[in-house]
Amino acid sequence: MRTRTLLTAAAGIAVLAVIFMWSANMLNTQRISPEDTFSSPRLPAGNSTVNTITAAAVPVTDTAEATGTVRPRTETRVEAQVTAKILRMAVTTGDVVKKGDVLVELDARELVSRRDQAGQALISSRAALGQARQSVAEARAAFDKARNQYRRIKALFSERAVAQRELDQAEADYLQAEAALGSARGGLSGAESAVQQAQKRLEEAEIALGYATITALEDGEIVRREAEAGDLAFPGKPLLVVQAGGALRLEAQVREGLIGRVRPGVRLQVNISALGTDTLDGVVEEVVPSADPRTRTFLVKVGLPPAPGLYPGMYGTLLIPLDAQPAVLVPAAAVHRVGQLETVSILSDEGIPHTVHVKTGRHFGQQVEILSGLSGGETLVLPAGGAQTPPERTPQEAAAGDSHAAA
Repeated sequence: MRTRTLLTAAAGIAVLAVIFMWSANMLNTQRISPEDTFSSPRLPAGNSTVNTITAAAVPVTDTAEATGTVRPRTETRVEAQVTAKILRMAVTTGDVVKKGDVLVELDARELVSRRDQAGQALISSRAALGQARQSVAEARAAFDKARNQYRRIKALFSERAVAQRELDQAEADYLQAEAALGSARGGLSGAESAVQQAQKRLEEAEIALGYATITALEDGEIVRREAEAGDLAFPGKPLLVVQAGGALRLEAQVREGLIGRVRPGVRLQVNISALGTDTLDGVVEEVVPSADPRTRTFLVKVGLPPAPGLYPGMYGTLLIPLDAQPAVLVPAAAVHRVGQLETVSILSDEGIPHTVHVKTGRHFGQQVEILSGLSGGETLVLPAGGAQTPPERTPQEAAAGDSHAAA
């Protein structure tokens, strides 16, 4: 009884094993190799539902990628030129400002007091200058009088009309008047210098007072705010960081083997993954002429055109074109896929279709690259309704825009 039960169980297991192997197609002893082809009946003449196209062997320009980060071309750190308390921060992060817009207002009471004091000092120095000019005028009149008196006494003394004592007195008065005139002129020069210094101090006070209101020097966007109302502002302390509007570029690290293909002024395609599959037309603005010894890469800065949704800090890829390489391209609709197997149907000279295993690579618009299985020139059978015309873009044009997405 026990032996019969074991035999029944073994038979059931064998039946299940056969069913499993048959479901997995393991009982088929005819193996298919990638080189095998399969013939189909000759296509009927005049069959208008069958479309054919020739596999094209064309040169395709490949691209190399260099990753980088979007950064602003001009980023200004706004700092105070005077030491004062912050009364108001007129902007916040993300605000768009125009040239001349108020950014920060400082406490200007001390600066106003200094300006007023400088103004009063200028008024006093100008009054002193007026007095000095009056003194010079008086000293000149006294000098002219003493000089004329001395000349008259000297003439009379030559005629022996006056005594020596009168001549000595006239000469002494003349010399004294001359010294007084020189002293008055020195006072006038000092008063003029004092006025000039007072004017400079007033100008400095007015300039310092102008620093109390910080305005935007150009159009831009506030990317960072590093101070608040009530903080003490002083030279060297950043208050805001302003990015020039619309001035962005990609800073990418290009390996040394490709740096010969990158020169200032060269136009290259830039892919910003956050913006989708469309690429931007960038211009190389700067190549740092020194490689990083750790990564063996050069820093390349590529100017970017304005684009909606493009912000500093985004990830980007610089596409560098390489030498053209031959590639076999066929319409993607001509490739049949079953699981991981890829096949195409080609026509022999006798008009008999054969199935050939292929391996595909990159996509270029509506076409796909055939890495193995075709050498170019074969006639392919397209499914009903398959496209016979090539895509709107050439493979070279498509390679620049689609190779990144295909990768």
